[in-house]
Amino acid sequence: MTESIRRSGEHEYEGPQDPYSQQHVHSAPVNPEWPPPPPYEPAAATVTAPGAEPARQRTRGPIALLAAVAIVAAAVGGGTAYAFQELTGKDTVASAGTTTAVVPASKRGDVAAIASAVSPSVVEIQGTLDNGSSTGSGVVITSGGEIVTNNHVVSGASSIKVRTSDGKGYTADVVGTDSSKDLALIKLRGASGLSAAALGDSSDVKVGDSVVAIGSPEGLTGTVTSGIVSALDRDVTVSTDESQNQGQGDGGQWPFQFGGRQFNGDTGSSTTTYKAIQTDASLNPGNSGGALIDASGRVIGINSAMYSSSSQASSSSDAGSVGLGFAIPVNTVKSDLAKLRSGSTS
Repeated sequence: MTESIRRSGEHEYEGPQDPYSQQHVHSAPVNPEWPPPPPYEPAAATVTAPGAEPARQRTRGPIALLAAVAIVAAAVGGGTAYAFQELTGKDTVASAGTTTAVVPASKRGDVAAIASAVSPSVVEIQGTLDNGSSTGSGVVITSGGEIVTNNHVVSGASSIKVRTSDGKGYTADVVGTDSSKDLALIKLRGASGLSAAALGDSSDVKVGDSVVAIGSPEGLTGTVTSGIVSALDRDVTVSTDESQNQGQGDGGQWPFQFGGRQFNGDTGSSTTTYKAIQTDASLNPGNSGGALIDASGRVIGINSAMYSSSSQASSSSDAGSVGLGFAIPVNTVKSDLAKLRSGSTS
């Protein structure tokens, strides 16, 4: 810090001084390394018994300073603790507190400002499958190239290519998957200095909140749509079958169930159900794995499914959003990260 701060213990006194009182006052250096000890009376001499070790003098130094810093970091939590971790060189997820805004307060809810701030953190994912290809999106969560996406985007892929918003291409490896939550973590090879998204708190999301969705529908990288949260805690059931992937080359649609009905095709015999955020922001094939973002620019969900009628599902050219999209809450993502990073492939 360049700001000069007066430490406690540095005093200025301009009034008359008692010449006799100066005999008992300790003079402190102008900028002491540690605060000066308080004034004290001469201590009585101590006698050490023969053979006994003298008492060790307590030392003040870097250990005490580090302990103090650790206590402060634990107390402030959230964004400040993350900043401390970044200073120490740890590649840590940027988890934004509820008061942390990615866009300025004056731009809250401004779709253009949100898109400008968050688009660099959303990528396009292309997976090569035995029976075609899959197209989806992903959210960068660390500057070193960790990306969260849907399990169905990368499931069964023999190779994965990722393109960032600036057009750079990377090869990615699957770190861990969790088909029960339709989540996957991949890592880019040789990536550094990427823009990591700030993860918000989905427990604060309310029906009617403004949201922005960013993804790569039909391979159109960086597509931005907006809307509101239209419902919460929707039970959405998706397939865990590797043969049914989002946006396959044969025109297949990612199937899911809602309200006891099947949409976009047969979900198969292997399925999983999760609680989802419902939004009317336009989602289309290829948006899966992309970001659902609140008015302050924080990621509150991972887009995962879209509704289309049975007639629309007959071909990808006819399919389109009708204002019923679903996203996995970001708190589910955060609670699953340790499992994904451990290499779990459930």
